[in-house]
Amino acid sequence: EKKKEKKKEKKKEKKEKKKEKKKEKKKEKKKEKKKEKKKEKKKEKKKEKKEKKKEKKKEKKKEKKKEKKKEKKKEKKKEKKKEKKKKKKKKKKKKKKKKKKKKKKKKKNCL
Repeated sequence: EKKKEKKKEKKKEKKEKKKEKKKEKKKEKKKEKKKEKKKEKKKEKKKEKKEKKKEKKKEKKKEKKKEKKKEKKKEKKKEKKKEKKKKKKKKKKKKKKKKKKKKKKKKKNCL
């Protein structure tokens, strides 16, 4: 009888141990999963950061391009203005010449 009892006890213990082990394993797995998740999150964050950086760079490039375009436009405008001024000057000169000619003609007529 006693022997039987002992055997039963042992069996129970074994079962208990097995259960404990299983529990431990589960816990370990959970921990691992958590770790993995954390890692994943970190990776995601890093990726996002990189993406943001890229975006910023792109934006900067765009801005620079815009600035350049603006500058070019300004330059063109300036050039046009200069051209206009030059033309005006030329016109003025022509007018002056014409006037002079007229005066000369008048003088000739007088004589």
